[in-house]
Amino acid sequence: MTLTTLALFTAAALLAGLWPAARGRRWFILAVSVLAVYALQPASAVRELDYWLPTASLALCALGWAVTRPASAALTREDGLAGLLAGGLALGVSALRYVGPSFYLTPTQPPALELAAVAVLAAAALGFGLTRAAGINKAMLWGLLVLILGLFIVLKTDILTQGVAALLRSLTGQAPNLARAADLRWLGFSYMAFRILATIRERQNGRLPAFSLGEYFTYVLFFPAFLSGPIDRPERFLKDAHAAPAPFADSLMEGGRRLALGLFKKFVLADTLALAALNETNALQVNGAGWMWLILYLYAFRIYFDFSGYTDLAIGLGRLMGFKLPENFNNPYLKPSLTLFWNSWHITLAQWIRSYVFNPFSRAMRSREKPMAAWLVILLGQIMVMGLIGLWHGITWNFLIWGLWHALGLFINSRWTEFWRERWDESSQPAWLQKGLTALSTFATFNYVALGWVWFALPEPGQSLRVLACLFGVNV
Repeated sequence: MTLTTLALFTAAALLAGLWPAARGRRWFILAVSVLAVYALQPASAVRELDYWLPTASLALCALGWAVTRPASAALTREDGLAGLLAGGLALGVSALRYVGPSFYLTPTQPPALELAAVAVLAAAALGFGLTRAAGINKAMLWGLLVLILGLFIVLKTDILTQGVAALLRSLTGQAPNLARAADLRWLGFSYMAFRILATIRERQNGRLPAFSLGEYFTYVLFFPAFLSGPIDRPERFLKDAHAAPAPFADSLMEGGRRLALGLFKKFVLADTLALAALNETNALQVNGAGWMWLILYLYAFRIYFDFSGYTDLAIGLGRLMGFKLPENFNNPYLKPSLTLFWNSWHITLAQWIRSYVFNPFSRAMRSREKPMAAWLVILLGQIMVMGLIGLWHGITWNFLIWGLWHALGLFINSRWTEFWRERWDESSQPAWLQKGLTALSTFATFNYVALGWVWFALPEPGQSLRVLACLFGVNV
């Protein structure tokens, strides 16, 4: 997100917050969210792909709503208007092709209007057909879930992404041998997919609240949180959408404060620290252990200020419109254990994984005819969860190792806590000892997390091993 984009989003959020009628405000937020999907998508070397990927996002939203709505629910006039608005905006973005390059919402020329119309009508027909297919909702739910997970795997695996980019180049008459993984950057897909998957799982569990089509589009594509989260829960977001907004003066004060904090974190602290923080280039230029620790610590704070800064911006924009997006960071580097760190770092992602992956796995293992030992359930669950979180960032050895690094740390943390639970009475210890042990464990936790960033920041295991060796004074 650039400063220009942020300024436009802030203006849109202020206008939404000042909108006198609640119904009109909801339609305005929906329209801005749809247009933002196109405006945020970066240019691609594949012809017109920066139009088709956002259009595919709209199609996935429509499919998600169609298969998660109750089979007995009737289509309403408002659902039809929301579909017409989303489809009409998609066609309008294509029609800008005939106005001139200065008016393109996409980075490059959008496709011809007739092609866009065929795509929009096909998506609408499929979505409408699914809403009429009563009795096959379970199959459709699982089908969409598998489709989204398959897209995740393709988009996170460079060799697969490059292969798809080569295919798309062939279809558009371009040289497939020039395809690169970077050609297929579907911006916002990860967070959009998490929200759609949440509605699928809640629907399967019978807990999904009733969404209109417009509300579903807004939930999945909500422009403040589209790029970097937080990942809101369906029922919580819908509650905000229906609630009477707070007085605008209060929203302006809180939203403005969070926007200012996010601007400072992201564009001052994070971007400045990035110049000297650990990366592939800086790692090759540093040989001394002291300097390597310094650039590692700079990276630890750079990534925190970057991620939490974006969260502050999203929360600030949401507050201007009356939405209270969930917190995503809570001073994670000040926590005295790795468990508490992960309860404070990217909170909504950790909660999502815990709700939809770890808890079902844990229940399944413990409800077997021969229940698995508790410690083994915890170990396997943490390996699976943290491995998935690592691979979510990209299907590479380094991201997997980073996830397993934290899985191991969390397992040791849980066993250590369990061991001392009945052997250590904290309340009977002097205050100075408690404070000293808390400070020591906080320092150890921070350094364990920082060492894990070595795997996260660098692309290959060999480079990470060289940096780890250098940190401890070993030259390789």
